[in-house]
Amino acid sequence: MGSTPRRGDTRQRIQDVALELFAEHGYDKTSLREIAEQLEVTKAALYYHFKTKEDIVLSLFQDLGRPMDELIAWGEQQPRTLETKQELLRRYSAAMDIGEPLMRFMQENQATVRELSIGQIFKNRMLAMSALVRDPEAPMVDQVRSITALFSMHARMFALQTVEGDPEDKRKAVLEVALDLMKQAHEPSAHG
Repeated sequence: MGSTPRRGDTRQRIQDVALELFAEHGYDKTSLREIAEQLEVTKAALYYHFKTKEDIVLSLFQDLGRPMDELIAWGEQQPRTLETKQELLRRYSAAMDIGEPLMRFMQENQATVRELSIGQIFKNRMLAMSALVRDPEAPMVDQVRSITALFSMHARMFALQTVEGDPEDKRKAVLEVALDLMKQAHEPSAHG
């Protein structure tokens, strides 16, 4: 487990431990009491920061998702050029490093994600990102390339788990493929 704790404040320690337990036992089977025990704090101390497990997950979505929100805000201010879109992909790749524990949580707790409001938050972020990389005037095949470039970024977490290799090599390879697809989407039409 890559459980390098972030800043040492209690709120973040709670988030980190909760994520670890959710990953290990599943969201539904983890109780606030277990999180408190793992942290060696009283349930009251935990309660001071978070009233429910859902509060913990929502706080994670806000904190770990902030780089995404900042990226979208940045992208909306830029000209819609190939350079901008490739820079978006590079920054998205970096933002995903921060958000990786969250992506895993979503993958492993899909029913929970649907029940909580986080599914919608994530969907909205992805729709906003898609809008930044896709040109609605482009031929359909190029729109598909642009969207695929974005979603191929997720491959390194799921599809590539079974592929042998260094995580950093995978990260670079995925980014290279994404940048390549984006470039192809911008090349003068070869479709007739």
